[in-house]
Amino acid sequence: MRKIIHVDMDSFFASIEQRDFPEYRGKALVVGGNSSRAVVAAASYEARKYGIHSAMPMARALNLCPHLIVTPHRFNVYAEVSASIQQIFHEYTDLVEPLSLDEAYLDVTEPQKGPPSASLIAKEIKKEIWKRENLIASAGVSYNKFLAKIASDMDKPDGFYLIKPEDAESFLEALEIGLFFGVGKKTEEKMHHLGIYKGKDLKRLSQHELIRHFGKVGRYYYDVVRGIDERPVITSRDRKSIGAERTYQTDIFDLDEVREKLFEVIDIMWKRSEAKKKQGKTITLKVRYSDFTTITRSHTQGHPYTRAEAIKTLMDLLPAEEIQSKGVRLLGATMTNFLSENRDLPKQLKIDF
Repeated sequence: MRKIIHVDMDSFFASIEQRDFPEYRGKALVVGGNSSRAVVAAASYEARKYGIHSAMPMARALNLCPHLIVTPHRFNVYAEVSASIQQIFHEYTDLVEPLSLDEAYLDVTEPQKGPPSASLIAKEIKKEIWKRENLIASAGVSYNKFLAKIASDMDKPDGFYLIKPEDAESFLEALEIGLFFGVGKKTEEKMHHLGIYKGKDLKRLSQHELIRHFGKVGRYYYDVVRGIDERPVITSRDRKSIGAERTYQTDIFDLDEVREKLFEVIDIMWKRSEAKKKQGKTITLKVRYSDFTTITRSHTQGHPYTRAEAIKTLMDLLPAEEIQSKGVRLLGATMTNFLSENRDLPKQLKIDF
């Protein structure tokens, strides 16, 4: 039986804005434009208390909450944070299916590291996201994607919910029909008209009846209310990057210590690239300072990096003056621009450092 985790970042865009700008914390905030036709891209939990939600017209949101803070989106920042979180996922499994910048499925039936328990892995991932990005996530765990997705919504924000195989039947029978993934507002209204309010009501209808009322999706409803979902976690065809990051409990101001820590990060990155039989021509250094500002520096060369070249280049990219004045919270190293798949890595001399 599979072990599936669904991770969903809580109010992702808005939470990043509140993280990066302390004056926004604890206040009703939305991410979006200021034009008359703008819509809400994301709403903080404080804004949601006023009934504001994503995709709502901005004018409506401002009517509901006149003191609402409206901040423009920074999609480049959100994408960078998302990539960092994806890196955490890949430390536990290669079977990662991103659904968007802020959510993904993970199959941890055979994890690469950590405990064999999917619940413990989910909790570790939540802790790592908080440690590295100072953001909260909710996680749902079960034996298929449908149940894991529902579980992640059960205890937001900062939630964790487990649906065991032996509990799935009673859980689904008691679940409000509007909480079934794939049941939108219009479908919910139609189901109510048919006397379907909970899973137990849906379960009374035969597959033939469900198909008659809802078309082909009726088969889906018939299966999922019985806890059946055979969809695999679909990974991207090819990973575009391999890297490693580490967040430190205390900020580091000493340049020599930073170099030692970076060496450890590079070593992890290199071992992962060797395990995947990949070598790239571009490497990127990531440094996050104690104030949460983040810089990245990249270098590309005409041939794939050897381990020695990667170490030297990444060390040279370190911003010495800024490190000593600001202090380092996180270090990361990433390799991209890979050679074609299935080519052997070139042989190289082993060098001791």
